[in-house]
Amino acid sequence: MSSALDDVISSAGFGQLRAFVAVGETLSFSRAAEALGVSPSALSQMVRGFEARVGVRLFNRTTRSVSLTDAGERLFQRVRPAIIELGAAVGQVRHQGERPSGVVRVVSFHSAAELYLRPMLAGFHAAYPDVVLDISLDDAVSDFVGGGFDVALRLGEVIEKDMIAVRLGPDLRQIAVASPDYLARHGTPATPHDLVDHRCIRWRWPGTTMPYHWEFWQDGDWFEVAVDGPLIVSDKAMALAAALDGIGIAFAVDQRVEQYIAEGRLVPLLEAWSAPFPGLFLAYPRQRQMAPALRAFIDHVRAAASV
Repeated sequence: MSSALDDVISSAGFGQLRAFVAVGETLSFSRAAEALGVSPSALSQMVRGFEARVGVRLFNRTTRSVSLTDAGERLFQRVRPAIIELGAAVGQVRHQGERPSGVVRVVSFHSAAELYLRPMLAGFHAAYPDVVLDISLDDAVSDFVGGGFDVALRLGEVIEKDMIAVRLGPDLRQIAVASPDYLARHGTPATPHDLVDHRCIRWRWPGTTMPYHWEFWQDGDWFEVAVDGPLIVSDKAMALAAALDGIGIAFAVDQRVEQYIAEGRLVPLLEAWSAPFPGLFLAYPRQRQMAPALRAFIDHVRAAASV
């Protein structure tokens, strides 16, 4: 290791480097001193010491302004990412010694909450009694971070690309189902396009005005069918109940209807046109430092889902 590098990463040198980066970020000695918790005079001495250490002037100073010199700008762009990374690493180690506490705000699709949240709540609160889970159940697709939530449980296909997405379960498949009574009265559709002549129970994404078009798979591509019928709902449980009552054909995830199919209360339809799609995921934004309570929640959900 070179003597220059040894000198800079020494205790005094690192403090001066932090001081340099803080002033470079704010271009204000007073604001940088406040951020670091030192006096402006002490900060000024650290920056002067750092300039003497590297042998070049890094800031242009006047009574009214502070700016980086060309050499200071080049150094600032090189060292700032390293200082940020070091700070994040120290903060993460410090967090590991803390007992998780505070509020974790969660938004979840109803189906994900039923499968992955409700079963883990008792165990989570026994392990982390100081963590409060604030859970909202909502099938609407919206910017959950902008809505003030820390983490979301959603279908993989509606998660934003810049999010961390952790798979919780297998791929899912939607199938059309109807009661034996309905099929006896109205016949059985042979292809997805036959559905336009049937009484279908339509579902609408919460927060939207138009009913969802049913999606099917053929020859390597998805296609949509705009069905019609006597009932439009925004709750999938209600759509399934209506199918069980013989009102019409519903479109549901196979996990939700497999029991009713086994009991003979519903009949699967058009299965050759039903293909799997990404299932339920836990999503959260990328972040350098994660609160211990949020990390505990994410780890607990992942562990419970893998059982």
